[in-house]
Amino acid sequence: MAVPPTEIRKGKVILYQNTPHLVLEMLHRTQGRQAGFVQTTLRNLDTGSSTTTKFRSTDRVDILHTDTQRLEFSYVDNEGYHFMDTDTYEDTVLDPKYVEDSIKFMVENQSYDILFVDGQAIQVQLPSSVEMTVTEAPDAIKGDTATGATKAVTTETGLVVQVPLFIKQGEVIRINTDSGDYSGRA
Repeated sequence: MAVPPTEIRKGKVILYQNTPHLVLEMLHRTQGRQAGFVQTTLRNLDTGSSTTTKFRSTDRVDILHTDTQRLEFSYVDNEGYHFMDTDTYEDTVLDPKYVEDSIKFMVENQSYDILFVDGQAIQVQLPSSVEMTVTEAPDAIKGDTATGATKAVTTETGLVVQVPLFIKQGEVIRINTDSGDYSGRA
């Protein structure tokens, strides 16, 4: 549905250059006697890249229908990443290009919000933090107790994280999905 740019809102998905883009920021501006414009920061949902774009008040923008569903991450195969609706047992497959930035934070049998645009699953929306089990953790070296000392551990997804020396193999830790940093024990 084509609407004026003043209808653009943060969190909406618009069609820009024939590709769905998520609106990250939106600011309506006017300059003296000139016509107003809408300045936006958009994330390309195919490539993940961000861009800043201006829309004149005379432009038209297509806002796409979106929906979010909570689905359980099941497994990966040649088709892609499989997510299951735990109520209907319906299988949804995401193309690897839509998951590549999120996969290091995704644990099998955990539920995630999946963004659907016009009925097609296109993005995993990660929570602000995830809990993962430590699969490899070297022992702390005696005498290595300087303030804020850390060591690298490997989680069940293969993600390597710097953690305090007291974290051991088998422990569940919380990881910030924005920065990829350790944020505490679970």
